[in-house]
Amino acid sequence: MSLFKYKAKRDLKSSHEPLAKIKKKKSSKLVFVVQEHHATHLHYDFRLEVEGVLKSWAIPKEPSTDPTIKRLAIMVEDHPYDYKDFEGTIPSGYGAGTVSIWDKGTYDVDGEDSEESEKLVLDGLKKGSFHFSLKGKKLKGIFSLVRLKNAAKNQWLFIKKKEEKTSLSKD
Repeated sequence: MSLFKYKAKRDLKSSHEPLAKIKKKKSSKLVFVVQEHHATHLHYDFRLEVEGVLKSWAIPKEPSTDPTIKRLAIMVEDHPYDYKDFEGTIPSGYGAGTVSIWDKGTYDVDGEDSEESEKLVLDGLKKGSFHFSLKGKKLKGIFSLVRLKNAAKNQWLFIKKKEEKTSLSKD
């Protein structure tokens, strides 16, 4: 994982954004965050912790918990792990605007531990599709990211999976 693009797009001396550092210590639980970003156009930055950085997608509309609604998600540069807590105003230049945390929590893939979940996400990034379980305040349940075919490599769909309701048997 590299933060080269993150550094290249910012003047970190004038911005209050986190420094470009890769987290060294492994997490027992992987984090996700969704940041509401009032830039030129309001959008939501969805971030998943993977190998010490935050894999990131810009979602032009509020993430949906309705399985029938698919949201475009544009993959952007990796962000430093510490960005998960960032709230504030980014000065004029790249990404200028106000950022606040819309939701955050933990995630896993198929109930696996953090190391295996990261491997599954990395494999899914290469294949163009993966799912994960979010445990946040607003986003709960199984979601997937699916790369669009015949589109730019960075265009994905963010989709809430329809979960089957368990029925109680009456004996």
